[in-house]
Amino acid sequence: MNNLKTRLDRLGHTLVDGFQLAALFAIGATIVWSAVHDYSEMMRTGHARLDDILLLFIYLELGTMVGIYFKTERLPVLFLLYVAITAMTRFMAVDIKELPVTSVLIVTGSILALTVAVLVLQIAGSRFPPPPDSAPSDADGGGHDGGGHP
Repeated sequence: MNNLKTRLDRLGHTLVDGFQLAALFAIGATIVWSAVHDYSEMMRTGHARLDDILLLFIYLELGTMVGIYFKTERLPVLFLLYVAITAMTRFMAVDIKELPVTSVLIVTGSILALTVAVLVLQIAGSRFPPPPDSAPSDADGGGHDGGGHP
């Protein structure tokens, strides 16, 4: 009976690992496909606007996040925050003229709150690093952010 449980556990781990690997490749391919599509559109129009450039940074951050997860099996929570900050900055850069003052204040406050969250995670990660033998988790912000991101 114990042998059957061990085999089923191994099968379950193999299936989960296979799913994660396939999903990472699918997500990575989708990010590359989307970035190439948008970049091609910029080339076709002959110029890139600020929102286009910020969109490319979002693709870069998402791709880096997939790469870090692929290499470390840790979800880099900090990169999710970076993507959110960049997306909100892009939103403000594009729509600032049409936004009411209250919306500008709310978005600016949200960016500030996300920035404080990044700071807190960075401080917590440097003061309380995970033990070397601990299982990967996303609670610590993904360990090292892998790119010297602020």
